Amino acid sequence: MTQYFELVCPSRPENVGLCRVAVATFAANIGFTLSEIEEIKVAVSEAVSNVVVHAYPATEGLIELGCREIEAGIAITVRDEGVGIQDVALARQASFSTDPERMGLGFVFMESFSDDFHVESAPGKGTRIEMRKRREAPAEGA
Repeated sequence: MTQYFELVCPSRPENVGLCRVAVATFAANIGFTLSEIEEIKVAVSEAVSNVVVHAYPATEGLIELGCREIEAGIAITVRDEGVGIQDVALARQASFSTDPERMGLGFVFMESFSDDFHVESAPGKGTRIEMRKRREAPAEGA
């Protein structure tokens, strides 16, 4: 059976670290190098931070994190049922943010540290991000 886990937690700032550590531990257990894990941690931190900052502006909601081993590496899904993104193409542009205190580089970091990156969002229905990263080093025991 393929390794996987799911984690659901409130969209609180302190849970960004929880999600990052959970995915980093999972990635280490399936053979990713420290360098690869650092990139995964950045991508997960950005995805989860986006939920905390943007998905539920007037309230608290849920962060749904899924992580599974795939043949070549890891697939990570971050989902919310928040306000959604009005224009995904615009949101993916460097320096775009709906919050003037933010740099607008979250999607840039997520995409640059992923081998495959996909965003689905609809206003009022939430957002789903999937990131895939291939292992550069062979998995231990492979």
